[in-house]
Order: sequence, then structure tokens, then C-alpha cells
Amino acid sequence: MMGGFYSGSSAPDMPPRARVPERNDMPDLLPFARPEVDAPTETAAPPATVATAPAGAASDQPLGPTGRPMPYLPDPKPVTEHGPARVISMCNQKGGVGKTTTTINLGAALAEYGRKVLLVDFDPQGSLSVGLGLNPHEMDKTIYNLLMDRTTRIEDVVVPSGVPGMDLLPSNIDLSAAEVQLVHEVAREQTLMRVLAPVVEHYDVILIDCQPSLGLLTVNALTASDGVIVPLECEYFALRGVALLKNTIDKVQERLNPKLEIDGVLGTMFDGRTLHGREVLERLVQAWEDKVFHTVIRRTVKFSDSTVAGEPITSYASESSGADAYRQLAREVALRCLDA
Repeated sequence: MMGGFYSGSSAPDMPPRARVPERNDMPDLLPFARPEVDAPTETAAPPATVATAPAGAASDQPLGPTGRPMPYLPDPKPVTEHGPARVISMCNQKGGVGKTTTTINLGAALAEYGRKVLLVDFDPQGSLSVGLGLNPHEMDKTIYNLLMDRTTRIEDVVVPSGVPGMDLLPSNIDLSAAEVQLVHEVAREQTLMRVLAPVVEHYDVILIDCQPSLGLLTVNALTASDGVIVPLECEYFALRGVALLKNTIDKVQERLNPKLEIDGVLGTMFDGRTLHGREVLERLVQAWEDKVFHTVIRRTVKFSDSTVAGEPITSYASESSGADAYRQLAREVALRCLDA
């Protein structure tokens, strides 16, 4: 097991309506932050994420919630054929920061824009499967079977998500045993990369919902990925572990996966009415600079309602601010790392 990082997941499993598939002080905690200054400075938007506004558009972009000029984010380019996929891990060892919510809704928004998406539930809690209305304990086969049984084909495990253009590799508590069993395997960190290889050519994006730990399963996800998105709750305690997370990403990049890069850091559960929320987001931009997405996901009860309904917010509450935020994030992700 790499680096000795492992902690079990303790969140309860509370399935919604089930369906059956058809077939810090922060600078001390952020050593990579810039030195403290008397007043916060604005960080210029990264050239790679700023598109040229169409003719007639205002030249002066308004400031976004991150305190930087909000760039023009065009709709993603249409695709005539699918693949190869960019594999992206949603990773943060702290639980409850919005990894699963972001995986579901970003995937659904990208599917709306014509991308073919595969979601990978890589958490023994099965939260991603539950959030799409499945009961993971009733699944005949899950990703555990793929990891541990070489005779299992990925086509036999993938199920429809209920969203056109988006499929799911489900998971359940069986996956917790894989972390122990993989310890004895040769090239154990590359097991997930091996099982995903047959379908990379058939999708445009593969999103992996990681468990809230830095154990072997998370290392497998990072080894299989081209990029990482770090959802980070805009609260003080959520910032405390990002240095450890970045250290793990750097180790995987150095020892196992040189192509791995951080696609972006996403501020979630943001409440702009509180000084604390604004200060945390400001420190986040100071620490990660251009890696912070311009899109920020604000708190709304619609996320909880859509989870209970077992569907993405983009279909459950299509006109809500939460749905609009994830569509904006999809445009930003496409501009930053899919269509670049």
C-alpha cells in the first residue's frame, strides 16, 4: 500500500428510491500558498481557460465569485465521433465535500452537451450508484468483480444511468475487500487502469468518484487518470487536508503516472452571504491560483432533493441555479481540458 495512507469510510448507506437497471491559520496548512500580503491580490484568469468573447460582447468581464474576471465560456465543440476518453478522478480524502454530487451532475451536464460519459463508482459506500437511483446491494456484478476476476468483462458490469449518453460502473460494500486483496497483487496500483482500458476508446469522459481516503483504491484511481478535479467545501476544515492530498498526487505523478495533472480545484457548498465563505474562497485562490475553477457551486436544497429522487439536478430541477452552475462547470472543464 502506497505511503501508508489509509482510512476507512464510515458514512452510512441511505438509498433513495431504488430502481433496477434494464439489462488555514490557513497558510500554515497550505505550504504551497503564496506568502501572506497586506491585502489580497487578484489572480489573472489563465489564458487556457479564457475564450474570446463573440463580437458585440462586453469587453470588460464582471468579477466572478472567486474575485477574478469571469471568462466567456462557450458551449463545448460538437463531436462527430467518440473517444478516446479523458479519465478524471474526483478526489479529496475529506468526506462530504461534494465529490459524488459533482461526479453525477458534471457527468450529466457533459452528456447534455453531446459527450459520451462513463461514471465509475469507486467508493465502497456506493454513493454514486445510490445517487442515480440504484440499490447497489441488488446488483449482480459490480466493479469489485472487474478488479478481482479477470474473466469478468466490463460490458457485463456497466449499467445505464438513466441519463442519455451516460453509463455507470456500480459499486457496493464488496469493494472494501478489494483494498485488502489487491495488496498481494502484482502491479496492484494499475488494476483499475487495466479494467478500464477496453472502454476508453468508446467514451469522451470517464469520471471516477473516489472514496474519502488516500488508500490503495484512491491510488488506483489516480494511476488510471489523466487528470484530477478536487472538490473542496468552502469551509475552514476542508482546507486542512489539501496539502496531504497534493503530496499524494505528486507521489503518484512521480512514481506511477507521469501524465497525471490537476485539472482544477472546485469550490463547493459556497455561501457568499457569509464572510467566512468568502475568506475561504479567497485563500483557496491564493493557494491554488489558476487551478481554481471560475465556477463555484453554491449551497441549495435542490441537490439534496435530486439525490433523494435518484437523478441529476440537471433533469430534476433543470432551471435551478445548481443545474446552471454544473452546466457552466461542464463548459469550463471542456474548454480547459477536453477541447484544448
